[in-house]
Amino acid sequence: MPTQPARRGRFITVEGIDGAGTSTHVGWIKELIERRGERVWLTREPGGTPVGERLREVLLHEPMAPLSEALLMFAARYEHCQREIWPRLDRGMWIVCDRFSDATYAYQGGGHRVPEDILVRIETLLLRDFRPDLSLLFDVPVAVALERLAKGRSLDKFERQQPDFFNRVREAYLARGRAEPERFRLIDSTQAVAAVRARIEAIIAET
Repeated sequence: MPTQPARRGRFITVEGIDGAGTSTHVGWIKELIERRGERVWLTREPGGTPVGERLREVLLHEPMAPLSEALLMFAARYEHCQREIWPRLDRGMWIVCDRFSDATYAYQGGGHRVPEDILVRIETLLLRDFRPDLSLLFDVPVAVALERLAKGRSLDKFERQQPDFFNRVREAYLARGRAEPERFRLIDSTQAVAAVRARIEAIIAET
């Protein structure tokens, strides 16, 4: 008797400005979905592959032109999708990814002002119409994010940017959320961890 093809997995991304708290919750989100009986892979961008992790070090620490950043981000992303994300989804796995294409539109587009039409052309060339099934957008005021960053580890080049940069990044994220309300779920990340996780659990229960 022939085996049934695997049900396609789900692709969930976690987005937000630095200091919004994504890293506090991504591992817990993976565990939450596993408790539903799903197979889950946790990954991040830039990264997710050996090449992507090497590019991550360059992107987070080496100065370069904003368009160069965007091109390298998408190069790492294409490798990530080809080698890891698409094959896993086809096998029925769920994937939780700490940032994806929306981060490039927010950071290189909003923050560094790379024209959106250029980013759209690159994304379409490499990923066609591939989008996350669900994007959790963690939102905090920039002042709160910067206060959190000041208490943490040594900062990368993005985390050291000025408040105006983060304001543009945040507004770019919020604009993308308004443009695709069926995909994005906004999470007030100024709340206590328990409240944030209750909101996430309710969202995942509907997915």
